[in-house]
Amino acid sequence: MTEQTTPLAQLSAAGVSIWLDDLSRERIASNGLQKLIESHNVVGVTTNPTIFAGALTKGEAYAEQVATLAAAGTPVAKAVFEITTDDVTAASDIFRPVYDRTHGQDGRVSIEVEPGLAHDAAGTVVQAQELWAKVNRPNAMIKIPATVEGLDAITETIALGISVNVTLIFSLERHRQVINAYLSGLEKAKAAGIDLSTIHSVASFFVSRVDTEINARLEAIGTPDALALKSKAGVANAQLAYEVFEQAFSSERALGLLAAGGTKQRPLWASTGVKDPSLPDTLYVTELVAPEVVNTMPEKTMQATFEHGVIPADSVTGSYAAANAVLDALAAQGVSYDDVTRVLEEEGVAKFVISWNELLETVETALNAAKVLR
Repeated sequence: MTEQTTPLAQLSAAGVSIWLDDLSRERIASNGLQKLIESHNVVGVTTNPTIFAGALTKGEAYAEQVATLAAAGTPVAKAVFEITTDDVTAASDIFRPVYDRTHGQDGRVSIEVEPGLAHDAAGTVVQAQELWAKVNRPNAMIKIPATVEGLDAITETIALGISVNVTLIFSLERHRQVINAYLSGLEKAKAAGIDLSTIHSVASFFVSRVDTEINARLEAIGTPDALALKSKAGVANAQLAYEVFEQAFSSERALGLLAAGGTKQRPLWASTGVKDPSLPDTLYVTELVAPEVVNTMPEKTMQATFEHGVIPADSVTGSYAAANAVLDALAAQGVSYDDVTRVLEEEGVAKFVISWNELLETVETALNAAKVLR
């Protein structure tokens, strides 16, 4: 295979931006990130507390900075802020040529506000500004969860001219609300005289977690009709999210903002690692190919796609009737879509809070160890 004919190159040619769902200082320092840009068509990175917690527990890449922070008596929360923003700044510099080449659409590196702020709109906006100012790169993106309170924070952050990756979207209705929050932010930014072309956003719609939750409910029902619906909901839900995107950005309101220099808030497929070993390991990539989307992949999923993915030209835009039929069939089995998506949002926030606390503990342990060594 040449670089132009790999499945990932084909995916990119079909209009999908490939982002890596991982970041570590070791990956930056080893030139591994640059190599993925060159060989795997990677044009962006997403991070979350879980990723940083994992990175901090492996290798010695953070030892020097931890020692410096420990010597200065830096509080643990401030140390986490310094460590994670340094990684995101360095990655943003690596991706700057991609950002320039794509006129800001890609070359993006996301960093998340503290998960404990998920239900605090004002606190989220304050921290979004702090992260944006600290990284100080136009290709950064601040991740804000799509809770009810997060919607106001999205609007206010966008209104300040800050690019936002909206995370933890599970339902179609919440996706509509997220798009509305983005458009409201653009309207405020326009009124404030901010250049709308400098503001970008993605809406991270989670895929595999939907299947995990619904599959458990179908297995509990246990009938042949119920079991026949396993592992169909995640893809169907995401396909319908793309329909929401198409409809929203063809509205008169959206078209007016686009004409004024605004950009579309692209759907981003998140949670794309396949958790069921009986399924194809590229399922959440090959079944969600469409123009103007992002797919953020764990490296394992990216490598599987690189090695044996079969990439269709478009597996989304003709799928809406079939996707709706899947959701209707689930409802007929007694699976509540609203309850599933509510549970997933609550669990998503809770899991990130746990990971954030683990990250704090990991850094605190490292700081204490560094003090002992002095």
